[in-house]
Amino acid sequence: MIEFWYEFGSTYYPAAMRVERLAQSAGVTVAWRPFLLGPLFHEQQGLNDSPFNAFPVKGDYMWRDLQRVCDLEGLPLVHPSQFPRNGLLAARVAICGLEDGWTPAFSRAVYQANFVDDQDISQAEVLAPLIASVGAAPDAVLAAAATDPVKSRLKAHVRQAQERGLFGAPSFVTADGELFWGNDRLEQALDWAVRHQTLEQA
Repeated sequence: MIEFWYEFGSTYYPAAMRVERLAQSAGVTVAWRPFLLGPLFHEQQGLNDSPFNAFPVKGDYMWRDLQRVCDLEGLPLVHPSQFPRNGLLAARVAICGLEDGWTPAFSRAVYQANFVDDQDISQAEVLAPLIASVGAAPDAVLAAAATDPVKSRLKAHVRQAQERGLFGAPSFVTADGELFWGNDRLEQALDWAVRHQTLEQA
């Protein structure tokens, strides 16, 4: 098993598009963990914005690197007109879908909306058709996303991310607590999960 920690404002969305396919091939289950990077950036680096905005040379490299990654994966990419977008509501909605199993499909749809269709994913009217597309009821889900239990669960995810030592997204944490950061570490995380799962069973 691996935990897949992701933030909707994080640019390396190809991780969300390929994690389940690669994990299934490896025989590894995926636990989707939507969370928010803002509190971590503020606590760890004193930032109130994305590091890619705070350090333009780093941002320029990231966008070029992301384009190369998307080209390699055959994925489209449109530089959002606003970056980063507020993913709070989308993350709460993703929390709502964890028990019913539609969180992965919804999350991929949100990334598509943000980094391909350049839609404002902070808006309920943008998320409503995405919720409907995964077979859930938009009004009911959006109402649930505003409740204290859902808000508390997302806050718990942020605390857990801090406890696991996360500092960016996407990140992967294996069952034995090994942390891998970045889309380009997905294969390594899966290999670790398989090898150490085998050792535990031996």
